[in-house]
Parts: sequence; C-alpha cells; structure tokens
Amino acid sequence: MLTFLLWALLLILCWPLAILALVLYPIVWLMLLPFRLVGIAVGGVLSLIWAIFTLPLRLARRIA
Repeated sequence: MLTFLLWALLLILCWPLAILALVLYPIVWLMLLPFRLVGIAVGGVLSLIWAIFTLPLRLARRIA
C-alpha cells in the first residue's frame, strides 16, 4: 500500500517519471529474479551444511 501511495505522489509531482517507473518495474523485477533464486539456493545449501555439522551435537544432547 505504501508503494502505491508513493507512486501516486510521484504521479502527481512528475507524471512522466511515474509512467517510466511503472513500465520499468516489471523489467527490473525480471532482471533481478535470477539473483533472488541464487540467494535462495545458497541459503538452502548453507542451512544444510549447518545442519550436517550440528547433527552430532544435537544427537549427543538427545542421548545424554
């Protein structure tokens, strides 16, 4: 909602820039999508590595 209100304010102040932002937003979103996917994948791999390294400690706590 805040994004829409800021865009509406930009539309009132400078309508060509607001229209340009409206057109370019999906293009920029599509260009940044691979970086988001890589970030999700790297986060998942790091979580998996952390779980593997902490598994013996968690098992030892559960047994003791």
